Amino acid sequence: MKTDVEELTPTRVKLTVEVPFDELKPNLDKAYKEISQQVRIKGFRPGKVPAPLIDKYVGRGAVLQEAVNDALPELYGRAVEESEIFVLGQPEVEVTELDDGNQFAFTAEVDIRPKFEVPEYDGLEVTVEDAVVDDEQVEETIGNLRERFASLTAADRPIQEGDFATIDLVAKIDGEDVEDASTSGYSYEVGSKSAIEGLDEALVGLSAEESATFTSTLVGGERAGEEAEITVTAQSVKVKNLPEMDDDFAQMASEFDTIEELREDVRTRLGRQVRLQQLSDARDKALEALLEKVDIPLPDKVVDEEIQRRNQQLEQQLQMAGMTKADYLKDEEKTEEEFDTEVADAARQAVKGGFVLDQLAVQEELGVENEELSEYVVTQAMQMGVQPQQLAEYLTENNQLPAIVSEVLRSKALNLLVEHVTVKDESGNEIDVEAVRRELSGETVQAETETEDEAETAETAETEAPASEASEEAAAPEEAEAAKGKSEENTSKDA
Repeated sequence: MKTDVEELTPTRVKLTVEVPFDELKPNLDKAYKEISQQVRIKGFRPGKVPAPLIDKYVGRGAVLQEAVNDALPELYGRAVEESEIFVLGQPEVEVTELDDGNQFAFTAEVDIRPKFEVPEYDGLEVTVEDAVVDDEQVEETIGNLRERFASLTAADRPIQEGDFATIDLVAKIDGEDVEDASTSGYSYEVGSKSAIEGLDEALVGLSAEESATFTSTLVGGERAGEEAEITVTAQSVKVKNLPEMDDDFAQMASEFDTIEELREDVRTRLGRQVRLQQLSDARDKALEALLEKVDIPLPDKVVDEEIQRRNQQLEQQLQMAGMTKADYLKDEEKTEEEFDTEVADAARQAVKGGFVLDQLAVQEELGVENEELSEYVVTQAMQMGVQPQQLAEYLTENNQLPAIVSEVLRSKALNLLVEHVTVKDESGNEIDVEAVRRELSGETVQAETETEDEAETAETAETEAPASEASEEAAAPEEAEAAKGKSEENTSKDA
């Protein structure tokens, strides 16, 4: 097999592949066998039809086409391997010659990762925010915890902001009811601004069994974006009562006996969060600093695919939140053009980051061990709430393992980069990233062990002692993942 490589652009090549016809023999034999199973010719059982009869009744051309389709993936793969190029996405293949018995040739145009060397990165310096937890943050966290233990009591007075009202909503457009925009028995916190515009203002001052009508734009359902006349009726009014911030509250909301012990635990956990955030910021900024030293062309198609992926992801998130893109842009105070520009810039940065980390892994001869893949699968399975074996089988069946290997390899390359970068906080203190990572990892293991022990004790005693609500409040899942968060978003899985 002979392969020529023509560089169309720095990020796209055209492979011209010539194959001696003899190399197609296994594929031709397979094609005859499969067609023989399908055709029905009098006097021959399925699978026993001779090749000459297949040529006569089905046609040699059909056999050649079947053989070529079967051979192309392997031949293309060999051509890529021999050319030592890093291809991106699917190729555009064209058969240019099919001389029966003599030669077969085809071309394949495909995007490639540009060829470049990662520059020296020792000596790069990045700055992250100080890992500070102030009293206001502690009190805010405990205040959020108090909200979770608040109780509601009926109030015999008009609705005020901050009350919880049980309401009925009826929406009409041109006098006709809009069913999917109407509801009854809905509990709503007045003043939260979490429903349709104008609802909070309409509710304030109403007493139970009273109604008010206002005009607003529907935000969901089939008539989203249209103006409707909305009537709200208050069924009941309830006042939120917060527990006192004392030792009794600490005992009710956590495993601690005193409010001071609870405060100290919250402070410790918030401290862990900000240090995790420091690690995440260090990874982000280290990669950003390296990318500033690299100037490479990017394949338009790969960037466009990353833009499309990001837009689809946002669309799904907005749909789940019951919002439209117009609502989102209004909240973010951005125009459509500004949003598109930001997405395009982020996509290019993500694709570029992926290329640089891939090349860094090659230069540093990094590899992925089976244990590292297993650890990744277990971690992902825990986050998704599925069994690791189930996830592993899904990844294998859907040919996702190469993508997982690439993701793990990029993470290792990024970790290596951070180890060679000087990280300081805004106060000028140098941060030993690896030491902080080991320390926080040890805290995680210890905390998990203590949780398991407490759960076992509680089950044995058959008690209903409350879990530490403060722990949940102070260590929200999305923040606990900060150590690997933003930087992984900056590297495109599709790159």
